[in-house]
Amino acid sequence: MSATRYRRFLKLCEEWPRYQTKGGHDLGTVLRQRVASAFREGENTQISDPEKCDQMYESLARINGNVYRERFPRVRDTSFTGVTVEECRLFLSESIQRVDEDKKGLWKTVMERFSKSPEDAPEKAPEK
Repeated sequence: MSATRYRRFLKLCEEWPRYQTKGGHDLGTVLRQRVASAFREGENTQISDPEKCDQMYESLARINGNVYRERFPRVRDTSFTGVTVEECRLFLSESIQRVDEDKKGLWKTVMERFSKSPEDAPEKAPEK
């Protein structure tokens, strides 16, 4: 019976979309890693709680099949901020995040200046 569960999870992993813009930080990648760790022995893996395993599969299959998106359709494809789906994808992409990491904000700059130890500061000339 665990062989059937394993095959079902593998099929779900194949169908789950991958997002190249997120650089491996998406739900599909996490799902693949979790299935690989849960079924280390492949079809021969012994499942301790088959009911819980089946519930997880059914939940993930409903998410993948857009059951809730169809049941609860959105009126608009924007959020309360007015940002569209494409703008959100662009903002969350790895390339934009990398650019933001390179830029230092005012707060980080101030914290770096004040967090330096006294040994790092240049020595003053002795007073007369």
